[in-house]
Amino acid sequence: MVVEHVEHSESLMEKIKEKIHGDNSSDSDNDNKKEKPHSSSSSSSPSPSTVKSAINRLFGRQKPVHKVFGGGKPADVFLWRNKKISAGVLGGATAIWVLFELLEYHLLTLVCHCLILVLALSFLWSNAATFVNKSPPQIPNLCLPEKQVVEVASALSKEINCAISVLRDVASGRDVKTFLFVS
Repeated sequence: MVVEHVEHSESLMEKIKEKIHGDNSSDSDNDNKKEKPHSSSSSSSPSPSTVKSAINRLFGRQKPVHKVFGGGKPADVFLWRNKKISAGVLGGATAIWVLFELLEYHLLTLVCHCLILVLALSFLWSNAATFVNKSPPQIPNLCLPEKQVVEVASALSKEINCAISVLRDVASGRDVKTFLFVS
């Protein structure tokens, strides 16, 4: 029973090796064979570089995995060539997943809590700066022109009034088609 299992696994491994090394029957290989006539010596024994490239490339790919992923830093992170950055990305993605999926935290809540934290830290920094003779944080003044603010407010109020008018028409029965479509 054990001998049959060992023989079966060896024959399976040999079949896999033959598929990877011997039989590269992709369309591009067939095209190359049609274009280039081979001599009798080259067809019987492939060159070592061809064998090595076939070994290193999974599923008969033409390009390395790094090039398939676009090369550069994103491919390095995805292929774990820079382990610190890849671990940081994985840890950050895991933390976000835990926050939003497991703890059922919401994005708006997270943004509000972060803004409250920044506000509290800047308050503490500005108050502690007087005790330790440091300069308080420089918060830039934001000046909005009054004319632009009034224009935005009036345009927004017109849109809100138009939406309320449509809702009133639907609710009072003047626009039966929209009422039936909504309900």
